[in-house]
Amino acid sequence: MSRLLVCSLPDIPSVNMKESLLKMHDWEDLGSKDDLSFLSYGETVMVTIPDMHIYRENLDKEVEDFGVKVDEVIVMSKHSAKSGRPALTAHPIGNYHENQYGGREGALVRANPPLMTDALRRIVRMNDMPENQLCFEVTHHGPWLEKPTFYIEVGSVQEQWENKHAADILAHVIDELDPHPEYPTAVGMGGGHYAPRFTEVALSHKVNFGHMLPNYQIEGRDDEDIVRMLKMACEASGTKLVYLHRKSMKKPEERRMSALIASAGFEQISSADLEKFSEN
Repeated sequence: MSRLLVCSLPDIPSVNMKESLLKMHDWEDLGSKDDLSFLSYGETVMVTIPDMHIYRENLDKEVEDFGVKVDEVIVMSKHSAKSGRPALTAHPIGNYHENQYGGREGALVRANPPLMTDALRRIVRMNDMPENQLCFEVTHHGPWLEKPTFYIEVGSVQEQWENKHAADILAHVIDELDPHPEYPTAVGMGGGHYAPRFTEVALSHKVNFGHMLPNYQIEGRDDEDIVRMLKMACEASGTKLVYLHRKSMKKPEERRMSALIASAGFEQISSADLEKFSEN
């Protein structure tokens, strides 16, 4: 399995994660092509780009044109939030509607549920900065890639982006990833941007989350559009299971979502359907 790590030079945490990873292993310089430079260690290749990653469409194809096989992609990134709250996050990418921040309009990049969910669990396990919010974010922004991809991020403002220890935590997470593809995969539906329920369930139960469709993408949309988004999310996550955050919506809306999940041919699940991690 060949893993591509993406470092973007204008992105401070991205560069800091790269620096941490370089200290962990002896990386081989594979050379460069156009504005891309390549390093490798084992089955991992790191590409460094001079522009912001969210607008670098089809980067996986560029890398493969260089002669490097790509099976999956992890983009090392900053996270921006007006709240300024320190955060370490992971999320899938794509656009349910407009593509204001890169990617294709109305298209989702294939998720990597086992790897992304393992990243979240390791973030929580390795974090030693109590001020950090540790969570998934729901699906958002570009770029468009063909390969399964997720972002791993340090947030949320300049002071935290420059924190090398935060980046070092995520670099160690990346280095030690050991996913569990045998766990069932679910799409998350409902809730807010920081996916509190899906984060909680992923940390307490044997399940991998793929794309997440939050309430703010659902509100004001007709049934046809919601089913379209749900089908995209399930297809790009490789699952027919949908975890509905029921408490994040009023009862009539919950019933409506449950009916749409069923009408689209998917299976709604809850925590009761999932195996818990042991307390030990």
